[in-house]
Amino acid sequence: MKIAVDPYLFRTLPIDDMVRTVAELGYQYIELSPRDDFMPFFLHLRADDERVAELKKSLRTYGVRLSSVLPLYKWSSPDEAERQAAVRYWRRMIEITADFGCPLMNSEFNGRPERAAESEAAFWRSLEELLPLFEREGIALNLEAHPDDFCTFPLSGSDPRADIAAMMRYAGDKLQHVHIADIFDHKGSSGLRYILNPPGTAARVHPHLDIGQGEVDWDVFFDTLRELKFDGVATSCVFAWEERARESSALMLERITKELAAG
Repeated sequence: MKIAVDPYLFRTLPIDDMVRTVAELGYQYIELSPRDDFMPFFLHLRADDERVAELKKSLRTYGVRLSSVLPLYKWSSPDEAERQAAVRYWRRMIEITADFGCPLMNSEFNGRPERAAESEAAFWRSLEELLPLFEREGIALNLEAHPDDFCTFPLSGSDPRADIAAMMRYAGDKLQHVHIADIFDHKGSSGLRYILNPPGTAARVHPHLDIGQGEVDWDVFFDTLRELKFDGVATSCVFAWEERARESSALMLERITKELAAG
């Protein structure tokens, strides 16, 4: 099993400083997520050969490896031009991931929940175009249902009211990647845990907090991972605390390691 960190809290640091910081905190793996100078959200790769070489060198220098690469592109967009652009971005990022020798990518379904059927159809078109490239490069792909995507069922256990153990057991050996962060029960207190204005807005609020700051049943979560003999990637995925990024990341590593004993 690999315990990784999503270094989004350190995204404003130069690449070498980001990797050094992650290593100093004790992480052996990075889940490379969007950052403006390398792989922006929804846009074409910004990293040229020199930037890629810089990241490779930093990983070697500090003894850190990529557990996975997480691009976010609009590959399920009902807008065909937008979908085709996203597929082009995916192709280049798959090539870069292979160049790093990283065997895994992960992402979200994307699309639009109010146009779910069209978005799902677009997703399958994109996947059909990209699967031959994934297979040729020997890269596996893990996908996560996410708020505001066309597919939002909480397989990851992000809804504290959901039956986390049942969802994880249903996934069984297909559960190969977990993003770990706490969250409040958005349906709690008669729906007033979060107050959104105007009432009825379609906004999806989901903070990524340190373990223990929200209402996820972590005993059930970790017990079930152990029951399933989980052997995938467990990523610390906290975004809420830029002002205490090091402390937050260190706390998460300590708890996850204690619970899962990285192999």
